[in-house]
Amino acid sequence: MAVLRSFGVGASAARAALGWIRRDQRAGALERTNFHGRTVSLAGGPALALGATVGAVAGAPSVRVAAASVVAGVTSGSVGFYDDVSGDRAVKGFAGHLGALREGQVTSGLVKIAGVGAAGLVASAMIGSKRTSLLGRTADVLLGAGVIAGMANFVNLLDLRPGRAIKAGLAIGVPVGGGVAAGTMGAAAALLPEDLGEEIMVGDAGANAMGALLGVALTARSGTATRLLALGALAGLTAASERVSYTKVIQDTPWLRRLDELGRRPA
Repeated sequence: MAVLRSFGVGASAARAALGWIRRDQRAGALERTNFHGRTVSLAGGPALALGATVGAVAGAPSVRVAAASVVAGVTSGSVGFYDDVSGDRAVKGFAGHLGALREGQVTSGLVKIAGVGAAGLVASAMIGSKRTSLLGRTADVLLGAGVIAGMANFVNLLDLRPGRAIKAGLAIGVPVGGGVAAGTMGAAAALLPEDLGEEIMVGDAGANAMGALLGVALTARSGTATRLLALGALAGLTAASERVSYTKVIQDTPWLRRLDELGRRPA
């Protein structure tokens, strides 16, 4: 019952936030042209970030996890929105942003990476560890930080087609389980129809916040071994993205392509 309640809270908050943002007189400034040449709104990003954060807090099992959810969701969503609005799309990936830094350019993407990383560290420290030694607690916090930031980045890597990031978030959230994941999934599911219909896009704001909150959910429900395995998997997937196009992999794999296109507005 508590999981269903947090799912509903997340869904309701996301719908309310989307309506509020769309009614704002400055909403026109959020319009962008997507890869199909259709006009979509970035309103989906902050709506998902806000809804998912509210839903996660509603489903958090403790005050510490609730506080971690606020830090991860709000910070990741904020720096992601900054990158959505101000970002230079010519610079991509960790290598690209680090290369720009070596040339003296601080990109909006680098600000986003630093912000998500800091949010992950603070959120993981708030969640804490059940281990008794200082070394063990420190290791758990660092692993948790990696999981939170890594999950935010991984979900964001998939945000290249309508509905793809949300579908990935829902697929991840089901096995993670718990109230934090349920609240996050509720917000994501509530915005999926508009995302698939190419009315909105979740952008970095929504994808980063959703991923970070799923990372909080996983960290809060796992110990050292699970955090280590999750971080290893996320690191491998992130490294692979620098060399392999996930969009091409999806297009070349029939069952992934069908799942990716499910519910999407025809081109």
